[in-house]
Amino acid sequence: MIRFLITCFFITTNIFVFSQSSFYNELADAALGLTKQNVVYDPSYFRIAYPNGDVPSDRGVCTDVIIRAYRKLGIDLQQKVHEDMSKNFDQYPTIWGLTRTDKNIDHRRVPNLMTFFKRFGRTLTISQKPGDYLPGDIVCWNLGGGITHIGIVINKKSTDHKRYLIVHNIGAGQVMADCLFDYKIIGHYRYGE
Repeated sequence: MIRFLITCFFITTNIFVFSQSSFYNELADAALGLTKQNVVYDPSYFRIAYPNGDVPSDRGVCTDVIIRAYRKLGIDLQQKVHEDMSKNFDQYPTIWGLTRTDKNIDHRRVPNLMTFFKRFGRTLTISQKPGDYLPGDIVCWNLGGGITHIGIVINKKSTDHKRYLIVHNIGAGQVMADCLFDYKIIGHYRYGE
């Protein structure tokens, strides 16, 4: 009987460790749903409403995939990033030479989202092991030349079934792709619930 209980505990513990909560699965599904929208890659600066502002629905960049997926679950990253930057501006990158926040663009910059996720989410292992990246995880890459990129891990596997796919926008709109290890990973986060 004791051996049976220990075995059940071990199995239950392993299932808990390797499966995502329903929130992260819903986030992955929200990201996948974005691939059904026709979106043109457009890095233009837009004046947008606040809170819950968004660039035109047929426009966007990689960060807009993240923002839109979270918004489908009732989380407004525009407001959350802006409020934290307003209180803790010195904690965020100064790459753009700004001296104050800008609620139109701050949440649409990968380094700012990375800082926000580090501050309020979980920073996860960066590795070359596919099993470390689960649906709903946020992954950031360095594309070289000071260009960063961001995407969401979803519940669909690569054709060889070795890794989960990513929803991102790197120039061809909001798409699903097998690109987890195509670029240098510089951030891996879990934020929500």
